[in-house]
Amino acid sequence: MKKNKIVTAVLICLIIFFAVLITLNFLPEKETDAFSEGNQAQSRSSGARIASTIRAAPVVPGTIERSVIINGEILARNQVTIYPAVGGRLVESRLSVGQRVTSGDIVAMIDPSRPGEVYSHNPVVSTVTGTVLQAPFSVGATLTPQSAIYTIGDLSLLVIETNIPERFVAVVRPGMRASLFLEALPGETFSAEIYEINPVLDPASRTLRVRLRLLNPDSRIRAGMFATISLITNRRVDVPVIPRLSTINTYGSWIVFVVDEDNIARRREVALGIENEEFVEIIDGLEMGELVVSAGQNFLSDGDLVRIVDSN
Repeated sequence: MKKNKIVTAVLICLIIFFAVLITLNFLPEKETDAFSEGNQAQSRSSGARIASTIRAAPVVPGTIERSVIINGEILARNQVTIYPAVGGRLVESRLSVGQRVTSGDIVAMIDPSRPGEVYSHNPVVSTVTGTVLQAPFSVGATLTPQSAIYTIGDLSLLVIETNIPERFVAVVRPGMRASLFLEALPGETFSAEIYEINPVLDPASRTLRVRLRLLNPDSRIRAGMFATISLITNRRVDVPVIPRLSTINTYGSWIVFVVDEDNIARRREVALGIENEEFVEIIDGLEMGELVVSAGQNFLSDGDLVRIVDSN
């Protein structure tokens, strides 16, 4: 009897022991399943695509120009320096800066007399009609036949003289248009064109002297003014253009991102033509009307979802 009680007790202990083991095994599995289900729900939540905010611009036909910026000076087109025929003392100066003179007028008198030798005064005659631009000598000055008494110019015809760097010489030709900016007239732009090209380069500066004429003369423009010239070296009309900032240089290739009808950004390699400060010509890779990313493209990858905040 006693033996049966012992066996019963042992069996009860074993049952309790196995029950505890089974309970411990099932509890972590349930927690793991719950955690796994939570992760799956979080993954499904994080898997939603987030759209990148960008700006976009269409490929449009336009006129694009490439230019070079150089400096120049406004001059009278017909500008002549008057010299005396003989050396001597300037005894009479009949003109001052700004006065008008006619060809054949006597503008000064020279006394060629020397100690012990008396000669009659020698007249200095203007060879052109125009306005006195320079009169550097005063009465009493001793002159030589190489002394420039006056510089006279025709201010009704002004020209712009400038020097073109050697690397641009190949594209310079008569009739080439330019935009003119003057410090004396800020905020205004004047049009000019090349009409005269020096046949040889200056060996010292390696530049080519050219002259331009104003297409719309303005009485406010005066000889001696300093000019900044934007010379148009290349011009393309009615070609596909996009904002210059839309392009990305990647290992020597140019790419853009095109936005499709599903607002997906597609990477596209393009060939570029001439460019200016704002736009660039597209030679190959895009069609008219396609929408390219103009801001925010540096953080995009092919296939990204985008949200356009400005399209122009």
